[in-house]
Amino acid sequence: MGTLDILFVLPLLIVFSYLFDAFARKTKFPSVILLMGTGIALRAITQSLGYSEFDFLENLIPVLGTIGLILIVLEGALELDLKLEKIKLILKGFLAALVLLLANVAVLSWGFEVFLQYAPQQALIYAIPLSIISSAVAIPSAASLIDAEKEFVVYESTFSDILGIMLFYYAIGQLENQQSLLGWEPLSKLGFQIFGIIIGSIAISFLLLWLIKKIEHQVKFFLILALLILVYALGKYFHLPALVTIFIFGLFLSNSQQLLPAVLKSKLSEQETAEELHEFHLLTAESTFIVRTFFFLFFGFSIPLSNFSQPMPYLVGLIILGAMFGLRYLYFMLTQLKISPGALAYMAPRGLISILLFLQIKDLEFLKEFRTGLNEQELLVVILFSMVLMALGTLGKKPLKEAIEEECLEAEAEMETAAKEVPELIVQKPAIEENTDDEIS
Repeated sequence: MGTLDILFVLPLLIVFSYLFDAFARKTKFPSVILLMGTGIALRAITQSLGYSEFDFLENLIPVLGTIGLILIVLEGALELDLKLEKIKLILKGFLAALVLLLANVAVLSWGFEVFLQYAPQQALIYAIPLSIISSAVAIPSAASLIDAEKEFVVYESTFSDILGIMLFYYAIGQLENQQSLLGWEPLSKLGFQIFGIIIGSIAISFLLLWLIKKIEHQVKFFLILALLILVYALGKYFHLPALVTIFIFGLFLSNSQQLLPAVLKSKLSEQETAEELHEFHLLTAESTFIVRTFFFLFFGFSIPLSNFSQPMPYLVGLIILGAMFGLRYLYFMLTQLKISPGALAYMAPRGLISILLFLQIKDLEFLKEFRTGLNEQELLVVILFSMVLMALGTLGKKPLKEAIEEECLEAEAEMETAAKEVPELIVQKPAIEENTDDEIS
């Protein structure tokens, strides 16, 4: 493919992605499905034209996915408004993410061992990526929900990403060293590690905020993004949960007036901080859109249509999906004390995180002695159908803007009707009084 061909294709893909996103906002059908479908169709077209070399995707997809993950967590943190009255909602989101993550891992691991005859280590490692909610899909899809539910989805999916990745790398480290996952020593070590990364993240956040204020060059936000990616890479190199750093930095940036010490807060102009936050948020959103577009396009492009000719991937994928959504429905039914808990019970799509962690499983040495585990077809079935279920579960809800407009129109109609009835009542009042006087006399 020549340079001119690429210059035609890449802008068209971005335009299509924008149209898919606009279509998704109107219909609530996830744009990610359309992006992956476009990638699969493009592969079929390019193969029919004689192109067959797609080895570059093996390295490109993980890189795009990792950058997308950083941007998505950062964007989610930038949208969070920390106030005392929201502490309860934050705790609910964290508790839901933790309980559902552990419940899914336990049930799926058991199912893989019993029905697919996986070894315990193998079953656990494959269960974790499938148990993590994709904030890349959940957060944009929650745009039409009411504010409280939307914020809950942001908290839950972001915490699910962070906790899931921490659990994945913790499990790999313990299993590679042939150590137990549960016990006082490994869990206390994990606790100290988390505490240390939180303290380090706060220090890094202060440093980056100071840099934002000190840098006078017109291009500074891409420098901050580059430093965040560098921090994440260093954390991964040392097997640390560096995603926590990204999340904490986003929180400090969006809630500087509440979280910064008085000494630092006095040196910041509230108006300038708000303007810079707005600019940085826009840059992050635009960058996330581009990276997410090409990640899911290339992931779909990497999957041949011939992979879906067998019925087994559909069967395994749908069973996994049933277990995941059954647990989620049960959790919200018990916590909300409702038989039909509403749209939140369906807001559990799988996506970018599951794909990224799944790709890393192939390189784990301690799993190579076991037979082949889950394949990409089964993963894709889970991802696609979880998004379809999410779309179907939220179809009954109208976008918040439309609901408010309808309520305003109904209120105006009621006021007009009442205004018409008032003169009639005034006219009828003397007649009623005359009748009353006659009856008295």
